[in-house]
Amino acid sequence: MSSKFMTAAEAANLINDGDTVGLMGGGGGLMEATCLFEAVQARFLATQRPRKLTMVHALGIGDKKTKGVNCFAHEGLVKRVIGGHWVWSPTMQRLAEEEKIEAYILPGGVSSQLMREIGAGRPGLFTHVGLGTVCDPRQGGGKMNKSARDDLAEVVQMDGREYLRYKPFPIHIALVRASAADEDGNISFEHEAANLDAQSLALAARNSGGKVIVQVKERLPHGALTAREVRIPAAWVDAIVVDPAQQTSYDIPFDPALSGELSGVARLHSEAADHAAERAAAADTFSERQAVARRAAEELFNTGKARPVVNYGVGVPDAVAKLIAARGEQHRLYQTIEHGTYGGTLLDGVLFGYARNASAMLDAATQFDFYAGGGLDIAFLGFGEFDEQGNVNVSRLGGLTVGPGGFIDIAQNARKVVFCGTLAAKGVKLQTGDGQMRVLQQGSVKKLVKQVEQITYSGPQGLVRKQEVLYLTERASFRLTPHGMELFEIAPGIDLQRDVLDQMAFVPRLAPQLAIMPAKHFLVSEA
Repeated sequence: MSSKFMTAAEAANLINDGDTVGLMGGGGGLMEATCLFEAVQARFLATQRPRKLTMVHALGIGDKKTKGVNCFAHEGLVKRVIGGHWVWSPTMQRLAEEEKIEAYILPGGVSSQLMREIGAGRPGLFTHVGLGTVCDPRQGGGKMNKSARDDLAEVVQMDGREYLRYKPFPIHIALVRASAADEDGNISFEHEAANLDAQSLALAARNSGGKVIVQVKERLPHGALTAREVRIPAAWVDAIVVDPAQQTSYDIPFDPALSGELSGVARLHSEAADHAAERAAAADTFSERQAVARRAAEELFNTGKARPVVNYGVGVPDAVAKLIAARGEQHRLYQTIEHGTYGGTLLDGVLFGYARNASAMLDAATQFDFYAGGGLDIAFLGFGEFDEQGNVNVSRLGGLTVGPGGFIDIAQNARKVVFCGTLAAKGVKLQTGDGQMRVLQQGSVKKLVKQVEQITYSGPQGLVRKQEVLYLTERASFRLTPHGMELFEIAPGIDLQRDVLDQMAFVPRLAPQLAIMPAKHFLVSEA
């Protein structure tokens, strides 16, 4: 019997006070080592150990209640959190707000890539990603509360250009999730719905002199895994915990369509069912969300590429993805998500990051390399607020730490960026469906502000990188220009002054020819 196999409680005892612990996972339980997380929590609640951990994670992990990062949200258990996305753990957000922990953020892709650089023993991650944003030390250095005092990056000059160097640090413990382990300790991901940053995280811990702890669903005999199936070799692994109750997500025990294991007739049947569901979803109650999605979709095949590479974010961009799927136009593009998945039918909400019948699954660090290098033609992303310089904020709203996830990596690198959302919030009442958009009651929260609370996307950097940037709302459309934000289009039925300009905290340039959006976008059924 291999000494690497142990109970979750024994594995949790390997974590020492003050350790830096790397976590992986996504919302809804995607590749989350739930059994290990809960074992660490149980040990702390029983013994008050370990204490003062630094916790690092690239994406959002949890259920907004008790799972995921919520397991670590106890005063004394962690002293510092470097999180890519925080919304799945309101309890950790509260600790940050109350200054009981040091709160930081990193772009999701930067976090995954930094783990790889740490594992390779290189002097940090050198990249343009994050310049001009909250991660730039001139704009906050990733700090999200007063207790956070260290800049996670520094500005450097190379060949006459500015870059950020994200500073390396040792990873003492990696808590990794996978599908199976053989007796030697070789690890397979075959039943997982993504790869995420498992390899990068394990590499960082292994070469930092730390410990790699892997949770799997099944234990296999020696030789059961072929070399091609092994994604983390036994030489990297210190401890393995078998959790027979491990599921694909919190609510889905196992679905081969999510792990990409279907082929032949079974896959055809599954895809047909997906398409039927997409068409049904498109018939949902019509709202301003669908109107914005229809307008945004016009930009998809207007990139100069015969078959563009696209990324969809959360929020209104979900509706764009569903619309394209319902129209049966997926074959006209290459669909990607930052988790490393290509193609398939995207799930949304708590299951964002999952895709049924994907065509390919890459590691997250490699996917972000593709984005950072300019491989993404167009991205559809949401916004919390944007300002007169074209800056967008999604990472800190109302004083609450949200984090960017992969937003910074995607928005800064796509050749064309289409931000989608509503013009105002809180109390807004709209009426549409007959070819027009009417505002029955204005919102009390303006989302088009003089200056954003925090810069998650930098408009000035977008101009430097020569991006095409649009900001689409249900009432009006804007674009980023060297002369400022320009309003170039309004919805039919909208009063420009009352419904748009009076609801903004800055005055945009008006295009010489103000266009009217097509009425078909505001009909219950697409014309």
